[in-house]
Amino acid sequence: MYKRSIFHILTPLGIVLLLFLFYQAVLKPQFFPVLLNEHLAPPVVVEAVETAPPSPPVETRKDDLPAARAIDQTVAPETQQKTELEAIRDAIEAGNLSAAESQLTAVRSDQKVAPYVAILWNNLGLQQERLYGPSVSVKAFKRAAGLDAQNAVVQLNLAHAYWALRDPALNDEFLTNLMALAPKEPFPHLAMADHLSERDRFSDALVHLTQATERINQDPALQSYLTMVTAKVRRADAAETNMLARNSTHFTVKFDGQEDAQTWTTVLDILEDAYRDIGQRFGHFPSKPIVVVLHTKDHFQSATGSPVWADGLFDPVLGRIQIPTQGATTDTKWLTSVLRHEYVHALLHDRLGPSNTSLPLWLNEGLAMQWAGTDWPDLNQAMPSEVKVIPLQYLEGSWGHLPHNVAALAYIEANSATRFLIDRFGMPRVDELLAAFKTKATVATALQTKLFLTYDQFQQQWLDTFQHKRT
Repeated sequence: MYKRSIFHILTPLGIVLLLFLFYQAVLKPQFFPVLLNEHLAPPVVVEAVETAPPSPPVETRKDDLPAARAIDQTVAPETQQKTELEAIRDAIEAGNLSAAESQLTAVRSDQKVAPYVAILWNNLGLQQERLYGPSVSVKAFKRAAGLDAQNAVVQLNLAHAYWALRDPALNDEFLTNLMALAPKEPFPHLAMADHLSERDRFSDALVHLTQATERINQDPALQSYLTMVTAKVRRADAAETNMLARNSTHFTVKFDGQEDAQTWTTVLDILEDAYRDIGQRFGHFPSKPIVVVLHTKDHFQSATGSPVWADGLFDPVLGRIQIPTQGATTDTKWLTSVLRHEYVHALLHDRLGPSNTSLPLWLNEGLAMQWAGTDWPDLNQAMPSEVKVIPLQYLEGSWGHLPHNVAALAYIEANSATRFLIDRFGMPRVDELLAAFKTKATVATALQTKLFLTYDQFQQQWLDTFQHKRT
């Protein structure tokens, strides 16, 4: 999500920030003091209004969807290969995955053995996914599916892996067959709705979302996600039905035809430049064209459900960048910044897939700010004297619940911490962190394994740089 540069709100930031953070003083061990610029915002005495930090809203995310499922592999079939199959089963259960995979590859599967071998491949895939992610497990699920095309659990697990990887094999034909094989399962209908939404077939998507909802008792974990997706698709259907569209090589821009059509060309030029520049720096390019929707200012918030302070957003559910068009033709610098900012979010989502939710928002926003080309104040320039920063752990999830000016501080901290990360460790190490998040590693685990620092050590080293700057 993009927010304008905030030099003009630094003074009110000091007031609201003090109000927001003062009541969290009881958590002093979790807040890190830094030396601050006394001239940007005057110290203010405020009344404490709570004694504990507010809880962030619960978010529904793609990685909250039901996990792949195991199949009972206890009883091996009575064949000449029974001893061999039991040894493979035991290797999987013991976590000897490399040995199990090698042995499974060598198994000769006749009609009697094939269903059990499919189960072994399926359960091997589950172990691989837990340790290494779907890019590794999908191979095992494909082997299982090839051996037993009628096993609904195997086919559903393969579908989940395709979903996580954005694999084009999760197409209409595959999903239609899966619906017939598992008629009571909501997931195939949800995946089909997602597939249709990406092609702007919102009405058809809503039909499948309704069918998924009707099957929700089979999978209650999907309920909140389905509710959220359905609301987004309905808003998009209402907002985009009468829009025109223009395509470039890597983007589709949807636009209210009543606006200045010159914006089409400007937006597409900015996006194609971002595609080349950021893609080369990031070492990743989108796997498919990205949709960009330009809303009128009056309709932007209602069409997207975004916070009032947002100037743009990337919606990972619908897979599109959304921005208001007011000022787009008169403020090219702003338009360039917001499009590049949201493009980075789209690129990160494309690379990480549903695991993008493991990426902390402070790093997601920080990378977008670093590559958007917008000037933001450094941390020690932006905060009033003696105010303590918000711990990065509090900035991992949604910021939509934050007051306007506290959200501004969150952006400043994200930019600052990410700049420190890049300057101190380099982009190759940042790339390793992203790879860790793709396997759904926690922030603490990723920092420990890739930077050899605890979360607290990373934060303290980051904040020490500002201590040094002020001395």
